[in-house]
Amino acid sequence: KQRAREAAEETAQELLALYATREVMTGFAFSPDTVWQQELEASFPYVETPDQTKAQQQVKEDMEKTKPMDRLVCGDVGYGKTEVAIRAAFKAVMDGRQVAVLVPTTVLAEQHFSTFTQRLGAFPLRIMVLSRFRTEKEQQAILEGLANGSVDICIGTHRLLQKDVVFKELGLLIIDEEQRFGVAHKEHLKRMRQEVDVLTLSATPIPRTLHMSLVGVRDMSTMETPPEDRLPIKTYVAQHDDQII
Repeated sequence: KQRAREAAEETAQELLALYATREVMTGFAFSPDTVWQQELEASFPYVETPDQTKAQQQVKEDMEKTKPMDRLVCGDVGYGKTEVAIRAAFKAVMDGRQVAVLVPTTVLAEQHFSTFTQRLGAFPLRIMVLSRFRTEKEQQAILEGLANGSVDICIGTHRLLQKDVVFKELGLLIIDEEQRFGVAHKEHLKRMRQEVDVLTLSATPIPRTLHMSLVGVRDMSTMETPPEDRLPIKTYVAQHDDQII
């Protein structure tokens, strides 16, 4: 018990120091929406939910402040969190800043890469994905692009947190399902949080993250309204059956 209490106190002190530092730091204030930003949002093929509109507005307001953003967008799967992230990423790139999108699995990295490229394909952006699915030569080319600024948005797994990954002008860090990363990765993320705007997406935030948002240490946007015509997810528990699978 004593060891657990000491560890909890140490973590609390680290978090307090981190967020106290962020309160007094002056970050980069992003510019108001550009014409291209308006074009991107107008091209969204679905009807936005009220919660989605509100979350997007809150993210933009945070990004346009000098205080570094640290916002959690909490919503169920399929409620539009990724679109909020895409618009935030585009806003950052329009101001000459790079964006890192951190995801827990290679499958999700490829999925986000497909979504981002589909939504932003009409604009002169360079989007890359960094994961073990890329060859050594491809990874090296991506690393060079991040260092010289030619890569605008990089989507990747924990590979993005390794020492050889250096951004020329990182302005926004988007984290999808932060609770699925290990302790070492979270330590690295804590250090990154001091310097850039951070947008965290989660359908199932861990209690600590949720509590920090509820008490005001971190800002939170909740997306509780399902998109139009979205059917509820049905979960079944059954014996293993090859035919069902």
